[in-house]
Amino acid sequence: MGKDDTPEEAISKELADLGLDAYDVDISIEGDKVVMKGTALDQETREKIILAAGNVDGIAEVEDAMEGDDAGAVFHTVESGDTLSAIAQKTMGKASAYHAIFEANKPILTHPDKIYPDQFLRIPTEA
Repeated sequence: MGKDDTPEEAISKELADLGLDAYDVDISIEGDKVVMKGTALDQETREKIILAAGNVDGIAEVEDAMEGDDAGAVFHTVESGDTLSAIAQKTMGKASAYHAIFEANKPILTHPDKIYPDQFLRIPTEA
């Protein structure tokens, strides 16, 4: 977040930088919580918008009040010492599914080894 950016501006900039279409999503801040209303382009975009907002400095929680079906949305908060393989084993039952997690989080993730504690990741339902 830039020195003079409000949290709303920082989130909007992050979404734009990642190429995520949040045109019909209303973003408001309540303390350290983001509330998102409106309609995302599709389920994958919805989940990536939530991830991007949750990964902005100063944001502790994202409330998803967007319209549509959120069935199947699974998220994981990275803990110290986590690797994508370990997360894949824990959440999907096989370490080799790490690539599916990496793909599900592009463009937020740029390399499978570049994850950090407290980062939110989208876990796909199938590898």
